[in-house]
Amino acid sequence: MNKYIVEFIGTFFLVFTVGMTVIAPGDTPLAALAIGSVLMVMVYAGGHISGGHYNPAVTLAVLMRGKTTVNDAAIYIVVQLVAGVVAALLVGYFKVGAVVEPIAHDVVASLLAEFLFTFALCYVVLNAATARANTGNSFYGLAIGFTVLVGALAVGGVSGGAFNPAVAAGITVMGISSWANIWIYLVADFLGGAAAALVFRTVSPGDLLEEEAVPLPAPEEVGRPQAVRPSTPRPRTQPRRRR
Repeated sequence: MNKYIVEFIGTFFLVFTVGMTVIAPGDTPLAALAIGSVLMVMVYAGGHISGGHYNPAVTLAVLMRGKTTVNDAAIYIVVQLVAGVVAALLVGYFKVGAVVEPIAHDVVASLLAEFLFTFALCYVVLNAATARANTGNSFYGLAIGFTVLVGALAVGGVSGGAFNPAVAAGITVMGISSWANIWIYLVADFLGGAAAALVFRTVSPGDLLEEEAVPLPAPEEVGRPQAVRPSTPRPRTQPRRRR
């Protein structure tokens, strides 16, 4: 249960930050930095408990990577989507009376933009947080947050820069995007996550030797030297005396 609570908290604050920084009054040109930063700190805060997905597309990628179970993945996705909607409703309370113009999507451009940076995000997650070569690193949260920051700056003006079906659900409830266009995010983001997992499995076959799904490594356990069992000293035998 703890990991589901953590996923709710992390996803909630991510979507809440999106709404509070992009909807006037209170919108800011530093919205992309705030969004990338809140994702980074929430990954560091909860990564050792839940893996710090906060994104159904990431959860799909981690599932295909073999680092979670189907049951956990399904619950994660439900929790993340619920958190996104709850966050959007709270944004509506704070921004009551705000006039929000829905994004005018160019469907092909939005699909491509969402696919590319969702792929990039999931690819970074898999390599920075699950690859054996990076076990014990302390930069994984920074790498993940900065990927979202870069994506928001690069293509936020094209698609809205969700890269996350839970964020897509949230911005749709907020009115930033219309319900008629939510399929763009769902299709592109899940495809991006799946593609990242397939690429990871192709280029990192050595990381796929384990057969059983296991949770993402906890930062306080990663890199910890294995305890060495003390060897039991053998009894010393006395040499026989010749008579």
